[in-house]
Amino acid sequence: MRSARFMTPAPRIVDMSTSVIDIAKTLESEEIGAVIVCNSDRRLQGLITDRDLAVQVVGAGRDPHDVSAGDIVGDREVVTIGADDSIELAVSTMKEHAVRRLPVIDGTDVIGIVSQADIARHVDGDRVGEMVESISEARDNTARG
Repeated sequence: MRSARFMTPAPRIVDMSTSVIDIAKTLESEEIGAVIVCNSDRRLQGLITDRDLAVQVVGAGRDPHDVSAGDIVGDREVVTIGADDSIELAVSTMKEHAVRRLPVIDGTDVIGIVSQADIARHVDGDRVGEMVESISEARDNTARG
């Protein structure tokens, strides 16, 4: 199954200058766990999760009014999958990079996001447990999605 069939379409995208206080408000109001960060050309720059805010802002004692999305994503690697990639590739990419969410791209356009929950809804029960366990046991994924 192609990732375009099991992804969450039209993910919430913020720009690099968005304050983390606004990102936190978006996560709360839209009941989501992550936003995608793009530059002014709508090119993918990163992903910010609720955990990123807790660890890199609150835990670090930074003022959320003074920290932007760009400050959080910095120059860290952005791990993605393509719209035509398989569910198996999504799982192996999550495990290899110790992430729980993957932006889905079509060319340079962000068209969706795939989370562990999205995958869990599309695979059989035995594989779900195995997938969650393998991703959870992967190396430290602090601030990586």
